Amino acid sequence: MGKTAAILVARLIFAGLFTMAAAFKFMGMQDTAGYIASAGFPFPLFLAWIAAFFEVALALAFLTGAFFSEAALLAGMYVIFLAFAFHGPSHWEGNQSEFGFFVDHFTFLAGLLYAAVHGPGSMLAVRQGIIWQRG
Repeated sequence: MGKTAAILVARLIFAGLFTMAAAFKFMGMQDTAGYIASAGFPFPLFLAWIAAFFEVALALAFLTGAFFSEAALLAGMYVIFLAFAFHGPSHWEGNQSEFGFFVDHFTFLAGLLYAAVHGPGSMLAVRQGIIWQRG
């Protein structure tokens, strides 16, 4: 019972974080695009929309358990990309807290990798996936 509860809480945390990230993007798409542009990426508004919908898809995967391991791996790659693109070494000199933001992404990655390997648990999980299908 405790293991099941912990897995469900972890799934809710992952889903909640990506839902909040997507919501902030949808509420301030121009601001998100400006932040993306400030990092030097082309087509910032397009990328902001793609990121918002990607985060919604991740949240749905974590909530339902469908394609859970795949979503966790993709989320891990996304989180590390964000760490380097927006909080990497070039940002540390002027703002020491950026290093903390950078490191936090790696702790998030650790949880996502663990989740990818162990799956969505046995409760409230759609048994759909490409990498690992749970029976």
